[in-house]
Amino acid sequence: MLSDSHVATRLPAKDLERARAFYRAKLGLEPAEERPGGLLYRCAGSTFVLFASAGAPSGSHTQMAFTVPDLDAAVTTLRARGVVFEEYDFPGLRTEGGIAEIEGNYPSIGTGERGAWFHDSEGNLLAIGQPTGAPEVP
Repeated sequence: MLSDSHVATRLPAKDLERARAFYRAKLGLEPAEERPGGLLYRCAGSTFVLFASAGAPSGSHTQMAFTVPDLDAAVTTLRARGVVFEEYDFPGLRTEGGIAEIEGNYPSIGTGERGAWFHDSEGNLLAIGQPTGAPEVP
């Protein structure tokens, strides 16, 4: 039943217009659909929604991730647009210049992943990642 279902992310936004501006200016994304209290985005066959919410995002774990074919190029482009990447130094996760090398991590293709994390305008923790040890991402 659920294994045949499409999965989509839902991210809270205290200020939907501020979030729209961030996703447009920083990430280069435009909503595919708008409804009162929400914005639907489509990315390569996947969808996510920003919805107006008085609740606070956790921001303490990755809430949504984009898989990219060239992490270095994506980080460079996003930094040029003003995105600030997080720096971590924990057992098993250490970033250098905002990028971590993670062995054995998901996505399930490949043997690991390179990743970088940043917060959106609403405090949601987003990531971009590139699988390693596998064919290039289409």
